[in-house]
Amino acid sequence: MSDGLKLKNFSCRSVKAVDLQVVPGQAIGITGPSGTGKSLFLRALADLDPYEGHLALDGEAAAHVPAPQWRRKVALLPAESAWWEDTVGGHFAQVPQGWLQRLGFDEQALQWQVSRLSSGERQRLSLLRLLIQQPRVLLLDEPTANLDAENIVRVESLLSDFRVSQRPAILWVSHDTEQLKRWCDPIFVLAEQRLRPLNAPSRKTPLQQGGAA
Repeated sequence: MSDGLKLKNFSCRSVKAVDLQVVPGQAIGITGPSGTGKSLFLRALADLDPYEGHLALDGEAAAHVPAPQWRRKVALLPAESAWWEDTVGGHFAQVPQGWLQRLGFDEQALQWQVSRLSSGERQRLSLLRLLIQQPRVLLLDEPTANLDAENIVRVESLLSDFRVSQRPAILWVSHDTEQLKRWCDPIFVLAEQRLRPLNAPSRKTPLQQGGAA
């Protein structure tokens, strides 16, 4: 059976001494005040920031996997996505049939200039680009923060189907705790370099958290 993403005594710039497992199909939520380092935590999990301790996917340590290969499997959707071609289509080798439409676009969107995209359009298209890679872990940093209610429904619907079909492990960062409650179990608050269960009393000891079976 797949172990999913596993952290043991994991520390980075924003968290200290975390033990955590996210098994395939599970979604774990992370919230907390701005500036506490939620995005930095996701970057470290994607091997984009330095970390200490053990980080592994299905028993294979990240330290033994070339960084580009790790990031294809443990894929980060940042709050601000990178774009390197002039047009949207330059970032896609192919798009599964119907996926553009599910996110509120038509085929003409592939011809659009990236420089003319709104923040919400960038957000939806960067998610599409990520899901096409079929990663085994999704690191989602405020994936619907710039979207209206209609497009939030579209994004969550596509993510839900992807979760059922591909069973990725998911770490979802958001300030929207109601959204996290729809998606995630458990939910943690990041504060003072510690992850603590939502609504739990403040504690001085590090979290020791195993994944759900």
